Amino acid sequence: MPGLLLDTLRGAQTDSESGRPIWLMRQAGRYLPEYRALRAEKGGFLALVYDTDAAAEITLQPIDRFGFDGAILFSDILIVPYAMGQDLQFLVGEGPRLSPRLVDHALESLDAVPERLSPIYETVRKVRGQLAVDKTMLGFAGSPWTVATYMVAGEGSRDQHDTRAMAYRDPAAFQAIIDAVTQVTVEYLCGQIKAGAEAVQLFDSWAGTLSPAQFTRWVIAPNAAIVAAVKARHPETPIIGFPKGAGEKLPAYARETGVDAVGIDETIDPLWAARELPAGMPVQGNLDPLLLLAGGEDLEHGALAVLDAFADRPHVFNLGHGIGQHTPIANVERLLATVRGWKRG
Repeated sequence: MPGLLLDTLRGAQTDSESGRPIWLMRQAGRYLPEYRALRAEKGGFLALVYDTDAAAEITLQPIDRFGFDGAILFSDILIVPYAMGQDLQFLVGEGPRLSPRLVDHALESLDAVPERLSPIYETVRKVRGQLAVDKTMLGFAGSPWTVATYMVAGEGSRDQHDTRAMAYRDPAAFQAIIDAVTQVTVEYLCGQIKAGAEAVQLFDSWAGTLSPAQFTRWVIAPNAAIVAAVKARHPETPIIGFPKGAGEKLPAYARETGVDAVGIDETIDPLWAARELPAGMPVQGNLDPLLLLAGGEDLEHGALAVLDAFADRPHVFNLGHGIGQHTPIANVERLLATVRGWKRG
């Protein structure tokens, strides 16, 4: 029995008594008191990721509390460059740091450490072993463009200046980085699927900063390569593509990457997306995370507007990006009740 979420990602138009399937990006995280307690006990973020018992427990926490339809692996997109040989640290109040920065060092200077991926697979195995059969185990990876922005600059930035400049200045060198990330990402996703992931998501969090031509080269092309390679090995596993900020380039992404479902962020008009995306393609999204933070009647109205907009196609309810750490538990409960109670008119 695959469950509501997996059925929907495979293209089923569900009209279940349970409403539409729902999970939330970053649903395993700091807004949960049980997560904060475990993190205080165990230590920093990377230590939690590599403690497979703790990582499995965190992955399951929002399922235990809310009963979401999918459990998203507790990990980070920067595990891939970590396995490629960059050092990874999460600095309190500053976020992740990778070194050496590839804006200053050659890709060839890195010594790969592929065994850094193995504990992530073990977490997937542990979660899938504890997850109810009607809940979907979701794996993920960062898309090559987004991962490369961190590898080049060593950290996140608002406009990805260093990486965009490198892509224009030395496209051959940057292509080599993209190709290397693509290759590792294929193996990483296939490893998660082999360990028990039933669907996977590609996060392209910084896709919105690129021109149309650059978007085609650095977002669509590498994601298409990943999808083709993963599908060759695991044709039954749905792949969700999430190019945050893609805007009017979203339909081309949906058509040309080969993803099974497309995630949309909160800046996209869901009525436009429902009209412009390929007919019958499952869509995921797209409530504003800040509306979930604010709560109240506007939260219900916003959720219903998203549900109604996608009433005539397979739809996975989600946020337009990750849930905020200060989001009240009561607001999540109210959202869940709204989604579970929705009926297609």
